[in-house]
Amino acid sequence: QVQLVESGGGLVQAGGSLRLSCAASGITFSINAMGWYRQAPGKQRELVASIASSGSTVYADSVKGRFTISRGIANNTVNLEMNSLIAEDTAVYFCHIRNIWYQNYWGQGTQVTVSS
Repeated sequence: QVQLVESGGGLVQAGGSLRLSCAASGITFSINAMGWYRQAPGKQRELVASIASSGSTVYADSVKGRFTISRGIANNTVNLEMNSLIAEDTAVYFCHIRNIWYQNYWGQGTQVTVSS
């Protein structure tokens, strides 16, 4: 059974930093890509950043230069370092994994709130 456990959300002042982590179990050897999405109230879920098994990364334009995605040493974790946070970054952040058969798995979500 695939499980994604997220941690690291919270409340931070504008300009501050947060680090999100996601640990996956039940899927370690068949991961194709890992990433983070977010969903703000009244908006659609959007891609924040992703990292492929090759190491290549993709970022939303709105977070380029501020956020950094990385995979853990064990390759079953993905981290999102968020710097220079702004109020528009407030959302529920979801960990996402796609396996080599293009099946998608989601974490339960972690709230990030940036106060201005």
